[in-house]
Amino acid sequence: MERVVISDTSCLIVLDNIGQLHLLQALFGQIVITPVVVEEYGKELPGWFEVVAPKNISLQKLLEESVDAGEAESIALAVETQGSILIVDDLRARKIATSLGLTITGTLGVIARAKRQGIIPAARPIFKQIQATDFRLSKLFLEAVLEELGE
Repeated sequence: MERVVISDTSCLIVLDNIGQLHLLQALFGQIVITPVVVEEYGKELPGWFEVVAPKNISLQKLLEESVDAGEAESIALAVETQGSILIVDDLRARKIATSLGLTITGTLGVIARAKRQGIIPAARPIFKQIQATDFRLSKLFLEAVLEELGE
């Protein structure tokens, strides 16, 4: 059974800004997002996105005390979706998701996976494009990912 992949907004915005949104479809087929993520993204999305709202509104509201609404809704949906992968970049949201036992990755992880699966020939050029945006990226972490990928 394929794993459900749920994405927060930041990955969508970053990949769209550098013309690489298609990597999500190439890697995962379908991406699940929440209504708040649709609002935060603010653009029309391709048909391979599915919009699903979490049912546990009380968990979502509790999470909103620590992270933004899109992250809270995405985490709540991931909690409800057994075996899902959550794409989230915000450090606080990542810590919360991990503490809830969720499997997470981030935008850099998506790009690294695309490189490992041969979807892209190299990650470094895409990382350079990301660095030219306003996306906050730890240089140390970036170098570690590139080393792990043999770049």
